[in-house]
Amino acid sequence: MFHLALKIILYDKIRSLITLVGVVFAVALIFTQLGIYLGLMETASVIIDHTAGDIWVTSKNSKNFDFSQPFPEHNIYKVLSVEGVKDAENLIVVWNIMKQKEGGTEQIEVVGYNPDTGIGGPWRMREGHLRAVKNGNYAIVDRSSMRRLGGFEVGQYREVGNRRLQISGISEGAKSFTTAPIIFTSYGVAQSLRGLVPPGNTVFIVAEVIEGYPIKKVVARLKDIFFNKLDVYTKAEFSRKTRLYWTIETGAGFSFLITILICFLIGMLIVGQTIYNSTMEYLKEFGTMKAIGATNFDIYKIVFAEAFINAVFGYITGLTITLVSVRIYQATEMVFSLKVWVAVLVFILTLLMCFVAAFISVRKIRKIDPAMVFRG
Repeated sequence: MFHLALKIILYDKIRSLITLVGVVFAVALIFTQLGIYLGLMETASVIIDHTAGDIWVTSKNSKNFDFSQPFPEHNIYKVLSVEGVKDAENLIVVWNIMKQKEGGTEQIEVVGYNPDTGIGGPWRMREGHLRAVKNGNYAIVDRSSMRRLGGFEVGQYREVGNRRLQISGISEGAKSFTTAPIIFTSYGVAQSLRGLVPPGNTVFIVAEVIEGYPIKKVVARLKDIFFNKLDVYTKAEFSRKTRLYWTIETGAGFSFLITILICFLIGMLIVGQTIYNSTMEYLKEFGTMKAIGATNFDIYKIVFAEAFINAVFGYITGLTITLVSVRIYQATEMVFSLKVWVAVLVFILTLLMCFVAAFISVRKIRKIDPAMVFRG
């Protein structure tokens, strides 16, 4: 059946090429939309995902990582007193203004962490060390901020809020969903910047659980302690909550979903029209097959084989284009994430798109009368 389906496809090369282009177009766009969306969501929770720690304590009704409110930092002692907690650190995330070297200002996101433990700090350094912010007005700037902040080098000074900070290191990978540049400072410096976080307050408490101890059990105890005062999440829960916030509240998820649906429908219409026209062209041949004993199911297999061949070749070509595009995205420092499960999902969608399109033609084959072969 595959051999016969391939011969039908190759008989009209122009029509088959149009079908292939339609499938490739749909597949490549679906890959692009999913890749950009996942890349954006990874940036939304990038610091959570790369911070060593099992539990996050936040202000009440905190919606995401970027806009949490301060609360008294002495709560860390309550966290440390809970059975199963190995260690805990305060972490500050605040918004501020950096003065540009050439003039003007840029809004930035400041992350204040304990340089002795590195929890909440940069996880990959291009220059310098994550402890380089210790004992002074120092900052580590992420490399992704180059375009927004202009060129910068280790040793240069930038004014942030009421402080003149020296760049002591350059990190990689800390790209913000909000597109605001991220800089890392010591916890004390971040806490004192223009009083954005009142003295004696923090924004997060990140706790590490003893290896082998049930994390859910510790979370339940902390929720009882901070009932109606603070929220407690596992690392995965807080990461998911942050991603869902940006997906739903900003409408980004709906926009990407609509685009993917449109691509799916376009591909289905192109494939459906081509296979339907091919079926109409070969109605007499199919009627002959039925006259000599072929069943509807035998002919169905030919039509669906056409759909399968179009799906496979279209998918492979679309995937190849996507893999090439990934390098372009990386070169331009744009966010794009391509995972194995995404490739599998798009393949399933491609098969579904082509098979649904083929089903339209199958309905016509049911009505073929073998006697049509003998009519003039």
